[in-house]
Amino acid sequence: MSTVLMYTSAYCPYCIRARRLFDAKGAAYEDIRVDEDASQRQKMMELSGCSSVPQIWIGSQHIGGCDELMALEGQHELDNLLLLNKAE
Repeated sequence: MSTVLMYTSAYCPYCIRARRLFDAKGAAYEDIRVDEDASQRQKMMELSGCSSVPQIWIGSQHIGGCDELMALEGQHELDNLLLLNKAE
């Protein structure tokens, strides 16, 4: 089971950037496309309180969007968070 869950859309540059970072790290993620299913967008908004994509969770922790993800990477905290949640 993936420890990373992302709500995304196909052509969103921030979604693409987030996918590329997880791909580069070899991290498995579940990519739920809200542009293909309006009910998934509604679910994302209920869970996150946000309407923009991507919305990212690592384990049960809501990370936020691409900016927050890149901040974790810049602070060298993303790898540890991925490892901690993979162990659960």
